[in-house]
Amino acid sequence: MPMDVPMVEVEGAGMVYGTGEAAVRALDGVDLAVRRGEMLALVGPSGSGKTTLLMILGCLLRPSAGEVRVDGAPVAGLAPAVLGALRLSRMGFIFQGYNLFPALTALENVQLALDLKGRDLDEGADLLHRVGLGARLNSYPRQLSGGEKQRVAVARALAGEPGIILADEPTAALDTANGLGVVELLHELAQAGRAVVVVTHDPRVAGLADRIVRIQDGRIAA
Repeated sequence: MPMDVPMVEVEGAGMVYGTGEAAVRALDGVDLAVRRGEMLALVGPSGSGKTTLLMILGCLLRPSAGEVRVDGAPVAGLAPAVLGALRLSRMGFIFQGYNLFPALTALENVQLALDLKGRDLDEGADLLHRVGLGARLNSYPRQLSGGEKQRVAVARALAGEPGIILADEPTAALDTANGLGVVELLHELAQAGRAVVVVTHDPRVAGLADRIVRIQDGRIAA
């Protein structure tokens, strides 16, 4: 893919939930492109459309209007199975709630993602070493701190080496030190050539972001 082609972008993206008088317009004509090597922070008040935009960028939601392109190619009309394969191969997701399986160790949580992506399970230990958890491979989520759980989630998102990382409030449940560690890790991932998009209220994220996009009332305000 040419370096000047955005890794993921939306053009004229709109999203309406419900119908008639109950309809709520979550997004209204949003244009946004995210390029390789960029960490972009999506900021704005609650209910402004940040998470909806993130889910559309991640092909988890189909917009009511507009177009989504991944590596320059539109995704509209792709069959669900093809869209699922695209997400598996090109994207990694990180959520505020970690979403780890409590009955699996840190290593097994990462290996599950590797298995879904058809990758060698031996890569799991290396991924956890890369996020600073080489000594916690066999620990269960209940034995990990919030920061460690989020690092497992980052390692899982890196399974299969996706080029696009999408994170929804990844530091909201973390203390200052752990939150800063996760932010720095996301920034390093962008510097290594990934496109990283972070929905956040956290000024630590904004401080390290290459670009800050403010959303208000479903539109890009700044």
